[in-house]
Amino acid sequence: MPFVTKLTFQSGDRDALDRVVDDIKHSAEQKGVELKGPHPKPTSDLHVPQKKRLDATEGFDNWRYTVYSREIEIHGNDEFARQVAGDDYPSSIHIEADVKQTRGMGR
Repeated sequence: MPFVTKLTFQSGDRDALDRVVDDIKHSAEQKGVELKGPHPKPTSDLHVPQKKRLDATEGFDNWRYTVYSREIEIHGNDEFARQVAGDDYPSSIHIEADVKQTRGMGR
């Protein structure tokens, strides 16, 4: 039975994220792999409080960080999906994989 592998890439570095996702898309096109995406997801803006001292009386402005996300779906071709999920990426990029088994009609 075929599998659908959904890969979610997240990073605070938008350019690096787009380069990685574009490289994967280009590689899939060359190998004839059925790939859907990349689909951009809404950005997440994180705010982290920073303190000048151990007590909570004084602090700096909050540290702000934007996280960009892209999703790719690979249909079938388990070997390509395994290769992409196991590749080494820059440390600024986080990857999550979700694998689902699909069934044909009438089964």
